[in-house]
Amino acid sequence: MSIDLHTHSNFSDGTLTPTELVTLAKKKNISALALTDHDTMAGVEEAVLAGEMLGVEIIPGIEISVLHDKVEYHILGYWADPRNNVLAEALAKLQGARSERNNRILQKLNELGIPATSGELERVSEQGQTGRPHIAKLLVRYGVVKTITQAFDDFLKKGAVAYVSRFAFTAIEAVTLIHQAGGLAVLAHPTQNDPEFTRLPSVLADLVPAGLDGLEVYYPTHSHKMKKKLRALAAQHNLLLTGGSDYHGDIRPGTTLAGGGNIFVPLELLVKMKERVALQR
Repeated sequence: MSIDLHTHSNFSDGTLTPTELVTLAKKKNISALALTDHDTMAGVEEAVLAGEMLGVEIIPGIEISVLHDKVEYHILGYWADPRNNVLAEALAKLQGARSERNNRILQKLNELGIPATSGELERVSEQGQTGRPHIAKLLVRYGVVKTITQAFDDFLKKGAVAYVSRFAFTAIEAVTLIHQAGGLAVLAHPTQNDPEFTRLPSVLADLVPAGLDGLEVYYPTHSHKMKKKLRALAAQHNLLLTGGSDYHGDIRPGTTLAGGGNIFVPLELLVKMKERVALQR
C-alpha cells in the first residue's frame, strides 16, 4: 500500500475538491495523503475531515514557489501550523502577489485582443487561489488555444507574450517560515529544472545549513538512476526521503495518484518524517 505526499486540490490549481481527492485516495488504497496546494493551506481542514470519515491519514502540507540564485524551485512543507501568524502573513503576501500578476496578465491578453475579464477568471477558479492554470482554462474556453499546455506555451510560460513574473520568497526564507510554524521543509522534484544535477549539490550546500529536512526522491519523472543519485545526496546530508505524485486531476491527462504503475511511495518514509518533526518540536 502506497502513500502520496504531494497532491493538489481546487484550492490551488488542481481540479478535485479536497474531499474528492481523499475519496480517490481511498479508492486507490492510499493509506496516507498530504495535501500540498500552492502557497495556501486553505483546503487542509476539509481534507482532514474527509480523511477521518474515510480512514485515510491526512498530512497537512503546502508547496511554496521560491527563488534561489534567480532559479525557481518549490519547497514542500509538512505539518506547518496554518494558524502561525508569521506563516499566515507570508502566505497572504504571496496570494496578493498572485492576484496582482493575474490582473497584469489579463491586461496583456486584453492588449492582444482577448477580452478576458477578472469576473470570468473568478468563475473559472470557483474557490481558493487563482493562478495561471485558471487563465489557461479561460483561454481554452475562448477558443484561443486547444489545450492547457498550448496556453502556457503560447501565452503564459516565462518568455511568452503574456507572461508576468511575481514576488517570491527565497528558498531559505521559505524553509525558515515552515520551521517557525513547526513543520518540515523538503525540496520538491529537485531534478525538474536540473536533470543533469549541475546545480543541486550547490543548492543543498546552501539549504541544508538553513534547515532543509528532506528531498523528494520518489516522483513520477524520476528515473531509477535519478533516484539512486538523490538517495546518495540525501544520505550525504542526512536528509529525509519523501515522494508523491504531484497529482493535479484531469488538468494533466494521464496522471494519477501514487501506487500501481505511476509511482510507489513506501510507508516507512512517513514514519521517519514523523520521528524528525517530533524531535524538532
